[in-house]
Amino acid sequence: MRRAALVVATLTVAGSMLLASTAQASKFIQPGILDDAQILYGNPDKVFPILQQMNTKLVRVNLWWGGPALTVASRRPANPTNPNDPAYDWATYDRTVTYAAKFGMKVVLSILGTPRWANGARGWNVAPTNASDLRSFAVAAARRYSGLHAGPDGTPLPRVPYWLVWNEPNNPVFLRPQYAKVRGSWQIVSGRAYAQMCNAVVQGVHSVSRDLKVGCGVTGPRGNNNPNSPRPSVSPLPFLRAMHAGGARGYDAYAHHPYYGSVKETPATPPPPPPRGQPATAVTLGNFQLLTRELARLRIRARIWVTEYGYQTNPPDRVLGVSWADQATYMKQAYAKLKANPRVDMFIWFLLRDETRLNGWQSGLYTASGARKDAREAFEGLAKKK
Repeated sequence: MRRAALVVATLTVAGSMLLASTAQASKFIQPGILDDAQILYGNPDKVFPILQQMNTKLVRVNLWWGGPALTVASRRPANPTNPNDPAYDWATYDRTVTYAAKFGMKVVLSILGTPRWANGARGWNVAPTNASDLRSFAVAAARRYSGLHAGPDGTPLPRVPYWLVWNEPNNPVFLRPQYAKVRGSWQIVSGRAYAQMCNAVVQGVHSVSRDLKVGCGVTGPRGNNNPNSPRPSVSPLPFLRAMHAGGARGYDAYAHHPYYGSVKETPATPPPPPPRGQPATAVTLGNFQLLTRELARLRIRARIWVTEYGYQTNPPDRVLGVSWADQATYMKQAYAKLKANPRVDMFIWFLLRDETRLNGWQSGLYTASGARKDAREAFEGLAKKK
């Protein structure tokens, strides 16, 4: 995910089959949108009809356990696994999942942010002191959105089938620290801490229903792998290895965000090679096979979800933006490439509408003023493709 305001078939294929032919293409891939400003906080009577017109199948929403946004658990609940505990405030999320169901869309809920009471007020992007607190919250959330729990008006709330654990935990914006010295050597502590967070949510959600699917990883595309840098981060493959070594298990999907790194990169362009002797620092769509190969090497039996992707446009972004026509073309190319991989289930685009804030993201299918970009129609056609 680009800002705080804001999953891989059962492993039965050999490495040579990872670059699948059209005949082996995914039967399950669904296009979706992530845009909390519009979907979660906007006017649902205006936003959801637009999403429906666009053939949107999924909407990804950040479910803030604690943090700077719409926090569900600002104070410690007395009965944390009970969604009706008075410490919980689900109102906006109830509205969003209800509208999504009304307009025929499935929701992907990303549990994100640690409340102050769960980690000694060390920050929303620091792991909880006790993973059991996160597990209890996952139980409460999954119960509320199991399809069996009555809302405030007595009507059962819609079922949320897909869950994510955090967002880009290899990025210090979302999880810190990334590194720490252990017995005199630097270790990727973010991956190991995240493994416990992943397990907590997996156990919590699956305790409600094993049919509910949980994605872990949710990794950003790049990392500098330098604990001595001013802003240390971890590239996706080392993070995946650290997470695996930390004991992450039981998750249904591995999620990744394979964003491009420069305007010269198309969905088929590999990222620039790193300096000699250094590890690869990026997994984009251009070298997506590195991720599928690593999952196979580690014998991780899971689906793959691409839970965030997009190209910014020029206009308005003159530095990182591509033309409106190229944005539409790259969207279609990206979807076709992922659809050709039998392990991929999701393709979620960020954003619906360009952000208006300073240094905001400009990958919307609409401009900030509401004008349609070429990618708007391209997105509508994705779900129609056989």
